[in-house]
Amino acid sequence: MPWKGEKDAYRIWLSEIILQQTRVGQGLDYYNRFITHYPSIADLAAAPDDAVMKLWEGLGYYSRCRNLMATARYIVAHHNGQFPDNYEDIISLKGVGPYTAAAIASFGFNRPHAVVDGNVYRVLSRVFGIDTPTDSTEGKKQFAELAQQLLDPKIPGEYNQAIMDFGATVCKPQSPLCGNCIFHDICVARKQNLIDQLPVKTKKLSIRARYFNYFLIQKGGKMLIRQRREKDIWQDLYEFPLLESDAVAIGKKPAAFLEKELGMRKNSFQITQTSSCFIRQLTHQTIKAVFFHVQLDETATVPHLGFSWVSQDELKKLAFPRLLRDYLEREVGIKSK
Repeated sequence: MPWKGEKDAYRIWLSEIILQQTRVGQGLDYYNRFITHYPSIADLAAAPDDAVMKLWEGLGYYSRCRNLMATARYIVAHHNGQFPDNYEDIISLKGVGPYTAAAIASFGFNRPHAVVDGNVYRVLSRVFGIDTPTDSTEGKKQFAELAQQLLDPKIPGEYNQAIMDFGATVCKPQSPLCGNCIFHDICVARKQNLIDQLPVKTKKLSIRARYFNYFLIQKGGKMLIRQRREKDIWQDLYEFPLLESDAVAIGKKPAAFLEKELGMRKNSFQITQTSSCFIRQLTHQTIKAVFFHVQLDETATVPHLGFSWVSQDELKKLAFPRLLRDYLEREVGIKSK
């Protein structure tokens, strides 16, 4: 990976933010695009919000992108464009937690701070036979202290990279390579047959279903959109007029929604197409969406504030949730720029 062995704190930070909640295979292309478009933190800080969000489109967890922009602008304004070189200043940055701060401090500035990610949790819990839940306050403290004790202060960056790589390639979640492991003779989990039981997590993910009914309203070659501003999923991304309901099937409500919520005159529009149900799985939510295609008469108006008419070319430049972007590309034929 291009960030392996990287000493530029900006690039390390960028890679770490992208890889939060993201697989390496998916994050790699985004990382390369960001470095190409914004080779320095000053370039990122000066970029328009919509341009940065568009580059992030499809990566999910968009609060990361908002934090990315805020932090870049803060560093330019308060640190003369130079990334802070100590753990305390780094962890105070927006969107940066203990793991990311330790990674930047050790990889970028050779500071003696242990990195504790999922791979490190797994290696330490198995080798030392620790069954304290990694997602508990006690567990986080226990593993952080142990990791710091084991850290080689002379080469913290190399040590951190080594133990993370070891967890990713040898002490894997499934089918670890115990026969070739250098800890074979001392690993508590192997000796006590606890490989599949460690590490321990207590919290179970609660997933709720949400039903979204989108209206692709067209008139004169333009479509009606708005920007999501609520403290909810996909904040600051663009979408079509939305009716959230208790179920996907909303019966006669589409027309009623257009008249009541958007202020359209009766008989001034026609629902020309209704899609099947499209599903997007998020970490804590399952989004089930249906798309209604609506054609407006040339004289029809939409008095509701907060919406804008955009052309297809303008539409291609804006950042949409992946669910909507995929629908536009596959079902409507509007490719992203």
